[in-house]
Amino acid sequence: MSNIALNKKRRLTRWKKYLPYFFMVLPGILYLIIFKYIPMFGSVIAFQDFSSTRGILGSPFVGFKHFVKLFHYPDFYRILRNSLILSALKIVFTFPVPVILALMLDEVRSGFTKKTIQTVICIPHFVSWVVVGGLTFSFLGVGGLFNNFREMLGLEQILVMQKEQWFRPIYVITAIWKDAGWQTIVYLAAIAGISTELYESAVIDGASRFQRTRYITLPILVPTIITLFLLEAGKFMELGFDQVYNLYVTTDGTKKP
Repeated sequence: MSNIALNKKRRLTRWKKYLPYFFMVLPGILYLIIFKYIPMFGSVIAFQDFSSTRGILGSPFVGFKHFVKLFHYPDFYRILRNSLILSALKIVFTFPVPVILALMLDEVRSGFTKKTIQTVICIPHFVSWVVVGGLTFSFLGVGGLFNNFREMLGLEQILVMQKEQWFRPIYVITAIWKDAGWQTIVYLAAIAGISTELYESAVIDGASRFQRTRYITLPILVPTIITLFLLEAGKFMELGFDQVYNLYVTTDGTKKP
């Protein structure tokens, strides 16, 4: 058999071996193409006076007209600065929380308790930001639990949702509460893949739980942490319209309709 025929046979064997994996990856690739790459064609409307009746192909091209208008908008740089600050705060304070939660859950020895805690902290992910915003207003507003507790201590009520200096902490805290539990799933899966022999060897050598976490679990988690951090950094400017809008209060102290 010639080398060419032998190489073809090897490639065919390799394709047959990895074909199931290609089918597993296919839905993810289709998702990216349909929902990420094809919609990029719609970006052209930023350079058009877009009309829904004419569509993308029929709307007139105006170049950088809308960009010039945006950059000359009086509040543009203030809005940009606030967006950058909120995005930075979200990454700095929310990204480490799932890692910490995963490490803490890994130390829970009771399977039932571990699953219960994981279920409870994952539930907020499925709650709409409309509901989260309503809960936040109910908790921090006048007559809410926070101000009722302050009254019990003889302190004055604080209109937290009407003070601009409180918005950023509330933004970060609600983001942590809603998404941190869901993001721990990836880290728990990575921890579950660590060989138990490593921990058994460490126990024989007299390593404490903290030392096992520090010298075994964390180093093995580093590639996963870096990958997820890069994915989060790629969404730096995706501030989250739903979250900001539903936590927004007008200047007169009422929630924006």
